[in-house]
Amino acid sequence: MPTQINIEPQSSTFVPVMGLSLFALASGFLMSLIPLSLPAFNLGSHLAPWLASTFYFGLLIGATSIEAIVAKIGHRKAFVAFLQLLLVTVIVMPAFPDANIWLAARFVAGFAVAGVFVVVESWLLMANSAKQRAKRLGLYMTSLYGGTAIGQLAVGPLGTEGWLPFVVIASLLFLASLPPLLIKKGQPTVQGHQAIGWHDLKQISRPALMGCLVSGLVLGPIYGLLPLTLKLQSKTESEIGIIMALVILGGMLIQPVVSYLSSRLSKKMLMAMFSLSGALALGIILITKHHWFHASGYIILGASAFALYPIAISLACDHIERSRIVATTQLMLLSYSVGSVAGPILAGLMPNDRLGLLHYLLLCLATTSIYMMIKSFRSNQNKPVLPQI
Repeated sequence: MPTQINIEPQSSTFVPVMGLSLFALASGFLMSLIPLSLPAFNLGSHLAPWLASTFYFGLLIGATSIEAIVAKIGHRKAFVAFLQLLLVTVIVMPAFPDANIWLAARFVAGFAVAGVFVVVESWLLMANSAKQRAKRLGLYMTSLYGGTAIGQLAVGPLGTEGWLPFVVIASLLFLASLPPLLIKKGQPTVQGHQAIGWHDLKQISRPALMGCLVSGLVLGPIYGLLPLTLKLQSKTESEIGIIMALVILGGMLIQPVVSYLSSRLSKKMLMAMFSLSGALALGIILITKHHWFHASGYIILGASAFALYPIAISLACDHIERSRIVATTQLMLLSYSVGSVAGPILAGLMPNDRLGLLHYLLLCLATTSIYMMIKSFRSNQNKPVLPQI
C-alpha cells in the first residue's frame, strides 16, 4: 500500500535539525574513537574492519525495515527511540570490553543510525513545495556534515582512553533526544507503508547503482579504518581528528557544487570526474610529504567521496515515476550499505598496514572513473542524431 502523507502547515524543522546536529557531533567523535580506543580496552586492532562492517550490516538491515516502524509510531517517538537505542550501545561498549559484545553493539548501532537517517530525512523532505524541500535538504546536509566534522576535533582534547569519551558521546545523544521528547508538535503525519520491490531494480540506472555501491565501498573504510591508518603513520590524536574533520569538511563544501552541476552536466560524467579527482588526491597524499599538500589532498578526497552518493541518487530518480521514488531511494541506500559492509573487509585484506587503505581507495576510485567514463561515452553515442535542415 503506498504511503499517504498529510503535511501539517506548522511542520517544524527545529526538532529534526537540532536533534540531528547533536547526533552528528556525537557520531563524528564516535567514528574516530572506536578504532583508536581498541588498545585501551585490550582489543586487537584487527577488530576495526569487522566493527565497521558490522555497523554497516546493521545499517543495511535497518534500511529495509525502519520505515514500517516510523509509520506505526510516528516520527517524534521513533526519533527518540533510535537515539536512546544508540546511546545504550555507547554505554555498553566500555562497560563490557569484549570483542563479541562490541560487534553486537555496533550492529545494533547501525540499525539505530539507519532509523535516525530515515526519520530525519523523511521529516525534512515532507514539505509543501520543491523549494521548501531543497531548503530543508540544505539544512540537513549542513547539520550532518558540519556536526560530524566538528565532532572529529574532540579526539585531541578528550583522548581515546577510559570512560570519559564515551560519557561525552552518550550525553550528546541524550541532549539530541530532548527536542523530539519535549516538543510534541510539528511532526509530519504518515499513514501506511510503501514496501521495497526487487523488481524495481530493472528500472534503475546501472551507473546509479554502481555509484551508490562505490560510495559505500569508499566511505565505509574512511569512517571505520582511516583513523587507525593515520595512527599507524605515527599521527597524534589531535592530527587524526583534524584530518578526519578535513575529509568531512570537503564533503560538506562540495554539496552546493554537486547541486549546481547535476542539472547542467551528465551525471555519469560528473561521477567520473569526482572519482578521478579523488584518485588524484590520493596520489598527492601518497607521493608528497608536505603537510599542506596532505591537507589539500584529504579535503579533495572527502569532496570526491561524499559527492558520489547524491549524484547517484539523483541519476536513479531521473526517469522514475513519482510513486516509485521512495522505493528507489531505499534500494539505493541498500546498495550503499552493501558497499559499506564489504569495503572495510576488502580494505583490511590489502598489504602494507600503513598505506593499504590509501591504495585500496585509489583502486576503487580509479576503476570507478574509468567505468563511468565508458558509460557516459556510450550514452552519448546512443543518443539519436537529429537531421540537419
